Amino acid sequence: MSNFEYIISGLPWLTLDYRYESGKGYGTVVDEIRGNLSEKDGALVDDLLRGFDEASLTEDFYAGALRHKLPFLREYFRFDLNLRNAKVRFLNKALGRDAELDVMTGLGSEDDTDVDIDGYRFTGGEFEEEAAVQAALDQDDLLSRERALDEIVWAKVDSLATFHYFDITAVLAYLAKLHIVDRWLSLDAGTGRELFRKLVSEVRGTFKGVEYNG
Repeated sequence: MSNFEYIISGLPWLTLDYRYESGKGYGTVVDEIRGNLSEKDGALVDDLLRGFDEASLTEDFYAGALRHKLPFLREYFRFDLNLRNAKVRFLNKALGRDAELDVMTGLGSEDDTDVDIDGYRFTGGEFEEEAAVQAALDQDDLLSRERALDEIVWAKVDSLATFHYFDITAVLAYLAKLHIVDRWLSLDAGTGRELFRKLVSEVRGTFKGVEYNG
């Protein structure tokens, strides 16, 4: 059985200057967390990490993810699908191509046993963040665009983890945010440290009853 209070109270495993300890990285943090999880909860972490691997993001992946039993993972990947499709449409427009080229629709084939009455294996559903994503994509500066998109992802993770403090959803939300931090530490160290500082405050605030001011 996973001891979530122990796991959450031990986060994060990073130094005060917002860099990984010597010889450590995102994978090391994941391994330390997984070492304190049950086999069942560790499998849920693996489900999240699979979605961070670009090579895994096929229609088969989303067909399974959007049926996941855990609400956080199901809705996180529904959002991820809609976000990625928005990026594809934006790129298509910039290149003068058909807007729907390479967009994942989830439309099933005639012999697909997983299609529903409308002929879809999966659908993205309502995309509440569509306007905000479009505004972010319209920014000219590449780093500003990426920062704005990641802020939208961060906010989405927060909304999906609301009222989850010491459970697997809290752990998955932490890992989703740390994945953003990890990317920025290599992309732009200043932004990475700023985001990590925010993440540390959130974790400590949760453990201290959202009263942490240190």
